[in-house]
Amino acid sequence: MRVQLVDQPPQTVRENFADDEMVAKLTPEDVETIREIFHTPLTGSYNWDYDSANAKIRKLYELGKRHNWNATLDVDWDAPVDYSDYPMEPATLPFGGYPEYEALPEDEKIRFAWKAHAQTVAQFLHGEQGAMLVASQLVSCAPTADAKLYASSQTFDEARHVEAFNMYLRKHCGRLYPINPNLKALIDKVLEDKRWDLKFIGMQLIIEGLALAAFGTMTQTTRDPLLKQVVELVMRDEGRHVAFGVNYLEDWIKTLPEEEIEDRAEFAYQASLIMRDRLFGMDVAREYGFDVDACREHILKSHITAVFQHLLFERLMPNFKRVGLLTDKVRPKYEAIGALKYENEAGDILIDWQKLDEPLPVKGAKAAA
Repeated sequence: MRVQLVDQPPQTVRENFADDEMVAKLTPEDVETIREIFHTPLTGSYNWDYDSANAKIRKLYELGKRHNWNATLDVDWDAPVDYSDYPMEPATLPFGGYPEYEALPEDEKIRFAWKAHAQTVAQFLHGEQGAMLVASQLVSCAPTADAKLYASSQTFDEARHVEAFNMYLRKHCGRLYPINPNLKALIDKVLEDKRWDLKFIGMQLIIEGLALAAFGTMTQTTRDPLLKQVVELVMRDEGRHVAFGVNYLEDWIKTLPEEEIEDRAEFAYQASLIMRDRLFGMDVAREYGFDVDACREHILKSHITAVFQHLLFERLMPNFKRVGLLTDKVRPKYEAIGALKYENEAGDILIDWQKLDEPLPVKGAKAAA
């Protein structure tokens, strides 16, 4: 195995992103591991009493144990995928209506749509790796026994998500797009910060809230039943993760000095501002020679962006309010971007225990056979 150290993520599209059958034929000499180093001043802690002091966190941990799913066995990877049709409803394509895209022949529009689809799913994959790394840090730095146990189970959840999206891209897209710079910047910030509660805020509220908004958008628009199945399984886990963060941070934030609360509130605002636009990378637009700035402006005004931003702020704002991050100082900033209207939505204030305890869905095609 060859190891390559880099100082930033690869910027090119990996075209030969092989499926599992091809990977099985590779020798160690065929494999190149690309590593980017990050440094963190993480301060860890032991917990020597092992007491369970938070019944909700322990219950979330129990639900995670009960409803673990297996990406290899519980996903119907043999479900047919129609590459001659759009991967999502054409009316919801972010490039729909853009002149250069509309000028393409129909078969090329479909190829373009599949590439854009692969680019979006690649952000899911990269984001889940970041979540796995941050969750592993939470095991060390979380102060209580309950939180350490739950963070351990979340780390395994995130590993399963990485596995599932990696398998989907290899089997059905055959290409891997680089990580969106905004998403990378947020993950780096959370990984490299020494404050354990900022890791909770960045991971459990913002990154996981972002993921749920993106996944919710995908389930509403995709025509691919296989991807929908994968995303719905992942969302089961993410719902528990956000509930963990909200319930754990609610009591902690209010104990901080006002200056530290404002610092965390500003971080949450800046992260939200960046993340509202993070999914729509420009790699495919560049591949087709489109004007990147014009494409970005078009996408930001599209219907699919409106759906995503609605799902994002519908979840983030009430959660920020619940834990004390919607301060008087940042409220006008959220008002200016149209997000404050969501502050009284349900968010994750009330945990739907019945929904979280629903049995795993059976595999689609095989279950029906």
